[in-house]
Amino acid sequence: MDFLPEEINEYVESLTSPESEVLHKLNRETWSKMLQPRMLSGHLQGRVLSLLSHMIRPNRILEIGTFTGYSALCLAEGLVPDGKLITLDVNEEFAEIINRYIGEASMQDKIELKIGDAANIIPGLKEKFDIVFIDADKENYSLYYDLVFDKVKTGGYIIADNVLWSGKVLEKNPDAETTAIKEYNEKVMSDLRVENVLFPIRDGLMICRKK
Repeated sequence: MDFLPEEINEYVESLTSPESEVLHKLNRETWSKMLQPRMLSGHLQGRVLSLLSHMIRPNRILEIGTFTGYSALCLAEGLVPDGKLITLDVNEEFAEIINRYIGEASMQDKIELKIGDAANIIPGLKEKFDIVFIDADKENYSLYYDLVFDKVKTGGYIIADNVLWSGKVLEKNPDAETTAIKEYNEKVMSDLRVENVLFPIRDGLMICRKK
C-alpha cells in the first residue's frame, strides 16, 4: 500500500506535523484490535486530509466509509466554526469506537455518524458539500461519485482513497475491485465537469475539483 521505500517514508513522516494524542491513541487501538487495520488513513495521509480541509475551510463535508473514524477526525479539523461532517458506514459494529473517539476529540457537535448503506442514505441528504471523501467499497466508487456530484458545491472537491490499489491498477488481468478502481479513475479523468490530480500519497488519492 505504501509505495515509498520504508526509510523515505519514515523521513517524510518525521518532517510532517504530528498527529494529535487522540489520533495517536485511535491509531494504536485500531492496529491492536481491528482485523484490517491497514484501512486506517494513518499519520501522513491524515495530515494531508487535515491540511486540505484547513485550506478549503469547508462548511459541510461528507465522508463515505468511516472505519474507526480516523479520517473523519482529520477532515473535521478544518471545518469552519459552525461546520459539520457527516460520515457514513455500513458496519454497525464500528459505531462504538467511532463515537468514543469523536467524544474524546470533543467533536460531538461537528461529526455525525450515520449507519447504513451509503447508496440509500446519500439521495436523502439535503446539504451541499464542500468536500466529499470516498473511502468505502471499491465496486461502488463510480456509483457514489454519481450520487454525490450534484450535492457538491461548484468549486467543491471529491477525494477518493485507494485509487492505486496497492499497484494492482497496472495488472493486465485485474480482479473485480481493481477493475472498479480503474473504471473510477478513468471516469474522473474523462469528466469535463472537473479538474483532477491523482496524488501518489500512500495508496493513492484522486482529488478533483468541480468546475
